[in-house]
Amino acid sequence: MAEQADCQILSAVESLARSDSPSPRMHVFVTVGSTRFDALVHRALSPAVLDVLRAKGYRSLDIQCGNSDFNVSAFEQRAHDHWHCTHDGLEIDVWRFKPSLQEDYERADLIVSHAGSGTIIDVLRLGKPLIVVPNPTLLDNHQEELSDALAGLGHLRSSTIADLPQAIEKLDPTQLVPFPRFDGSRFRELLDEEMGYVDHDHGCKNGR
Repeated sequence: MAEQADCQILSAVESLARSDSPSPRMHVFVTVGSTRFDALVHRALSPAVLDVLRAKGYRSLDIQCGNSDFNVSAFEQRAHDHWHCTHDGLEIDVWRFKPSLQEDYERADLIVSHAGSGTIIDVLRLGKPLIVVPNPTLLDNHQEELSDALAGLGHLRSSTIADLPQAIEKLDPTQLVPFPRFDGSRFRELLDEEMGYVDHDHGCKNGR
């Protein structure tokens, strides 16, 4: 009986220790690629976005801002193009460029990106949850068409700049459709169909 009681006490202590152990430090990565996308950087640094990230359990945020402008006075400059600050326990680092973003993609639990096709494919092939924000200032809407098409296939979530806090709050990574093993020709066919370029009755493409 004593041994059984000791086992029960030990089990309770281990359970309590597990419950008191810190949760994983979830990390967000925002990227604008080689472009200038001031609006996305500003929105990612807005209280509305930072607060929802904090509420969702994220504890660190990296922003690759490219040539975008932002309020550097709110940050501590740690290098020529690297700035840091803390917002209510959320560690924020902003920097401009790196030779490769692969490690940043792999480290992130959530990625928020411009709608560049190369970035989207790289992230989806890693199986990372992705929110894409097209740049509305571009002269054409191909970025928006691409992100909407892949969102329609369930691989990612597409958002406007204004709706980014809601997109983050409502995102359920378990509901995203895994990106298939990459097949360039099949990928183009899926996009053509989703974007309305395929005429199923005539087997040809419209608008090209």
